[in-house]
Amino acid sequence: MRNLQTTIIALLAFTVLQQACFAAAPAKQDQRPVANKVTWAQIEIKGGYSEGAQAPGLFGEIEESLASGLRRLAQAADDETLSGVVLKINGPNIGWGKLNEFQQAISKIKSKGKKVYAWFDTGNSKDYLLATSCDKICMPESASLMLLGVRAEVTFYKNLFELLDIKAEMLRVGEFKSAAEPYTRSEMSPEFRKVTEAILDDYFRQIVEMVSKSRKLDKKRVEEIIDTAPLTAPDAKAAGMIDHVIYEDEISDLIVQSTAGLEVTLKKRYAKKKIDTDFSGFAGMVKMMNLLMGIEPRGAHSFLPRIAVIHASGMIMSGKSKSDLMGSKVLGSESFIKAVEKANRDPKVKAIVLRVDSPGGSALASDLMWRALDRVKKPFVVSMGDVAASGGYYISMGAKRIFAEPGTLTGSIGVFGGKLAFNGLFNKAGLTTSVVSRGKNSGLLSPLNTFSDSERAAMTKMLHSTYDLFTKKAAAGRGMEQAALEKLARGRVYTGAQALKVGLIDELGTLDDAILHAAKLAGMKPDEKFDRLELPRPVSPFEQFFGPVGDGASVNKLSTFNLKAIGQFSPMAHRAMQVLPVIQLFSKERVLTLVPYQFIVR
Repeated sequence: MRNLQTTIIALLAFTVLQQACFAAAPAKQDQRPVANKVTWAQIEIKGGYSEGAQAPGLFGEIEESLASGLRRLAQAADDETLSGVVLKINGPNIGWGKLNEFQQAISKIKSKGKKVYAWFDTGNSKDYLLATSCDKICMPESASLMLLGVRAEVTFYKNLFELLDIKAEMLRVGEFKSAAEPYTRSEMSPEFRKVTEAILDDYFRQIVEMVSKSRKLDKKRVEEIIDTAPLTAPDAKAAGMIDHVIYEDEISDLIVQSTAGLEVTLKKRYAKKKIDTDFSGFAGMVKMMNLLMGIEPRGAHSFLPRIAVIHASGMIMSGKSKSDLMGSKVLGSESFIKAVEKANRDPKVKAIVLRVDSPGGSALASDLMWRALDRVKKPFVVSMGDVAASGGYYISMGAKRIFAEPGTLTGSIGVFGGKLAFNGLFNKAGLTTSVVSRGKNSGLLSPLNTFSDSERAAMTKMLHSTYDLFTKKAAAGRGMEQAALEKLARGRVYTGAQALKVGLIDELGTLDDAILHAAKLAGMKPDEKFDRLELPRPVSPFEQFFGPVGDGASVNKLSTFNLKAIGQFSPMAHRAMQVLPVIQLFSKERVLTLVPYQFIVR
């Protein structure tokens, strides 16, 4: 009895002490800015912002992904302690799709009543177009504004092949399917030029409208300024293109002036993810091994529903995803299909969003990937990034709804095939080949000679069959008659804005717009929370060094490094060598759905 009384008294004493401590504890600090102080964040925009999940390096993130870059901007928009954001724009290597993603993220910050100032010193077109989304644009006096317009540069290899005695024979279906022209011509065909001019006209229109709306200038005046570029920073300010000519260290003073003299704190590297690099002891060794192998630490178990975001980035080929000869991503059909099947099996995944950033590639691999998506019973939505053309459009066709950015390159519904014949070059090098064959078309895959009449007829028949399949499935996906869809096909390339007008996509919007629409199709409420599952998994640091595990066909890392180094030394040489991945693709595939060229915008 006495023990029971003692226990009760102890419990009462503990309760009283706990309440006293709680009463004495200081109240939770108000997270709002102090009246005489303001806090701004500084966020640097640089790098390529690759799509999909990224594995961290051993000592921090190797390069910020698009998702993490946009996440930092979203965090700044929601952070009640911030009064504004300084964007340090440092020459990001982004396309038109990613440009729109960042512009929309900046607009969300401004919609929360916060100011956004842009500062840059490189001054190229993408830097400036990003800056036009901000409230103020600043440059140092030694910088120049390089808003030069738009330019498409296509390198042709016919004359080089003739010098080397290499014969290129390419067959195509669709008069606008110009992907093979660089290998068989020395200049653009009229059809190729017509499509290119239409796309550049739309890009130029978008530039003029962005600048005109942001800077409150007449469109004709904007065109005049572009035609007189480059501009020095003082001239750009005089023309109304920027607001302040200041150095980076003077930005804080500018903010003080705009806030009536309040004290300013500028948080640099705002929301930049930090990696735990304490590898001491046994636990540290385990942590390092997990990091090398791409094993994430276990977090809290979430019971929230999921929206799977499957990233389709790079040239499409059969097999596993890897890097090509130029160090760029290759989208392997096997890796992609596994990711789709994983999302389809996961009971927590309520809808799938396919984020496409691919120029296409193998027709066979594209069709296998399309089939994997066609079997998905969950709501399926597509978001197109910088490019989703040819094979990139093929895998998008079965979606419930297709979103694209205004500047996305898409369409290019057409096929081509062919080969390069090296017998002449071999003879020059002193190499001879004896041939013994059976079968009329046995030389169709040979790298020695061009097609015989019989082989050419068989190849042409196969291309037309693939094209008919492509247009039939595209028509079904878009709810059109095949004949109507075929008129929009023929290899023609469109911007996202143009594709919307002709019905090849459904809506202009960002990846977040597509995700929210997928959640709606899954029956979720507008304010219902969900997790985002990024697929496929990021490549681990171990695989970055030694290639995909179990994949004996991984690209030689030394060769990739050397080609990348050449690209850093000479962009012109790097662009000329873009033919190498295509030659590699020809060696494996004979029917291609590939968009032909890159737009160089300065």
